[in-house]
Amino acid sequence: MTHFSAPRRPGPSGAGPTPTRRQCLQALAALAAPGVLQASLAATPQAVDARFLLVFLRGGYDCASLLVPTSSSYYYETRPNIAIAKPGDAGGALPLTADWGLHPALAGSLMPLYEKKQVAFVPFSGTEDLTRSHFDTQDSIELGQPVGGRRDYRSGFLNRLATELGVQPRWHDHLSPMAFTDTLPLVLRGGYDVPNTALGAAGAAKPGIDDRQAGLIASMYGGTPLAAAVAEGFQTRDEVARTMQGEMDAASRNALSTKGFEGTARRMARLMQSRYNLGFVDVGGWDTHVGQGNATGALANRFEELGRGLAAFADEMGPAWNRTTVVAISEFGRTFRENGNRGTDHGHGSVMWVLGGGIAGGRIAGEQQALTATTLFQNRDYPVLNDYRAVLGGLFARTYGLSPAALARVFPQTRPKDLKLV
Repeated sequence: MTHFSAPRRPGPSGAGPTPTRRQCLQALAALAAPGVLQASLAATPQAVDARFLLVFLRGGYDCASLLVPTSSSYYYETRPNIAIAKPGDAGGALPLTADWGLHPALAGSLMPLYEKKQVAFVPFSGTEDLTRSHFDTQDSIELGQPVGGRRDYRSGFLNRLATELGVQPRWHDHLSPMAFTDTLPLVLRGGYDVPNTALGAAGAAKPGIDDRQAGLIASMYGGTPLAAAVAEGFQTRDEVARTMQGEMDAASRNALSTKGFEGTARRMARLMQSRYNLGFVDVGGWDTHVGQGNATGALANRFEELGRGLAAFADEMGPAWNRTTVVAISEFGRTFRENGNRGTDHGHGSVMWVLGGGIAGGRIAGEQQALTATTLFQNRDYPVLNDYRAVLGGLFARTYGLSPAALARVFPQTRPKDLKLV
């Protein structure tokens, strides 16, 4: 579904024009033919060229497989089956610094951007929310309000950012936010009217053995002493698959799958190139409790698909990429140690991704520390040393020139942390 309300651009009194019929028709046209719409909007005057896209990875992705702590011997001790090998070894991480490597599935997508200094990573990032609940922590991050206080579910931090930009003369007539989702996400709910439109469909992975193959195998054992055991095995497999798929779907909150994300990313880029300068999209499927793999496998496939999509977004943005910042964030990281199912469980600290043609990338930013048996949070997780609100606050200050008072309204009770990312 698409919410057709044109963004309200409040003046000093908070009032603003209602959407015109032409604006609504343009929004409808964006759904049907974004590539055609691009040509008609290319000449739209843009006094403010900065663009920002927030990518929410729903499900809590395993950041220790993305940004690999290659100098930590403890990492390899605690992950005998799922660790990403050191650079130079078979299936090894791509070397970034003396301490960090990148998952090899991103060799053709993010690594070239990193080498061009268009990607930075902020490890040990996240929120002080300790529920380890997908839903509670996703809500907490999207709201951007102080942890432990009373939550106002009518006020997401990107909506508050839009409100602050909307009252500034230089942004007043040019701010155009959009949620590339089928429902308006919590992060963009609030007093500033924001439209939403879904550009892709969620997908599901196919099982290793489909129903036809299972039927053939069962028929092979029909009438033998193993027939009952085979039938029971397939029944158990189906029940487990339904349960795990249900859990992953719930954690993903109907977000896009990484499958097909490249096409969705290109459609987003065409729209952000010409019409929208503040965007949000969520991508699900990161809840890897079982069999997440290492250099290959389920998680590697998702990294490869997501990385390809982000690289496609950068490519499709064209010259506007130099004025674009993309931040990828997740509700939490995962346990530093692998579990008994060769997966990882809900953790705490994570890694933020920052991409853009004009960022100060090619580096690992923010406060860091060695990863040993004694430095883990609660003896299990990455600690949070870089509060995501502080990091984004510093980024917004540099991107938009927001005053301390404005930043305090976007992220209450938070001191911005300037990592000089832009």
